[in-house]
Amino acid sequence: MDRQDGPGPQDLDTSARTAAFAEHRRMLFGIAYRMLGSVADAEDLVQDTWISWSQATAQVANPGGYLARTVTNLSLNRLRSAAVQRESYVGPWLPEPLVAAPDASVDAELAESVSLAMLVVLESLSPLERAVFVLKEVFAFSYKEIAEALDRSEAAVRQVGSRARAHVQARDTRYDASAQTRRKVTDEFLAACLGGDLNRMLELLAPDVTAWTDGGGKVRAALRPVHGADNVARFILGVMARSIPDFGVQAVSVNGRPGLLVTSAGQADTVACFEVADGRVAAIHLVRNPDKLTHVDAGRLGLG
Repeated sequence: MDRQDGPGPQDLDTSARTAAFAEHRRMLFGIAYRMLGSVADAEDLVQDTWISWSQATAQVANPGGYLARTVTNLSLNRLRSAAVQRESYVGPWLPEPLVAAPDASVDAELAESVSLAMLVVLESLSPLERAVFVLKEVFAFSYKEIAEALDRSEAAVRQVGSRARAHVQARDTRYDASAQTRRKVTDEFLAACLGGDLNRMLELLAPDVTAWTDGGGKVRAALRPVHGADNVARFILGVMARSIPDFGVQAVSVNGRPGLLVTSAGQADTVACFEVADGRVAAIHLVRNPDKLTHVDAGRLGLG
């Protein structure tokens, strides 16, 4: 990959090499997270990339390209090893959520490319298609650079990229409500849920709304997507009726979208993300698998 020219690692002292890695760290996490849908795995691969970078002895003309190539190939290897696990996953699979305080500033373009809805679409691509799509459409690498990173011909990579883009466009639903509208509708929906106001919930839900719940077979969760406003509203009220020790619920940002964090005794129990279209909630993603919430620190967010 021929981007971001700079000295090779043999020309860098330890501090300069560390600085170069830090400069690209956000990109590396972004590639790995979009590839894997896992915060923990993405962080692991960023660390593995650092190890590779710190130990590199061959001449590297472009640190950014070297690092992107390394994390992409590590991600592909991790995806192949996780394929069997994904096939045997209990119920709907959702990515690990990126949870932040509701007022955290998030770049609109970044939020769009990392939304849970988009990550679910990316999960339907083959590992190679996902790699090409992420590098080209999200991080704007050229097909030539991607071909070099994946050790394939540029023509083959262009074909894969075209196929992946068509696949995403056919399955991606654009939720184009403004951030202000998203938060307003989400807050009103939360108030209706907490108040047990079924009629108001139905007013705020799109008639064809769908809710996905990821429990991973470890906690109570719907094993299939729940469709339709009435079914979704009653399902959520049923979830809210559970006896949760030291129950708490707070507004948060989930992958750049308005969401909610439900806590039990100060620990994350459920992360909910809402997609809004035409002033109504059009899709809901509920992450309950405790393995996917270990990185959510309610105390650090000031929500515990």
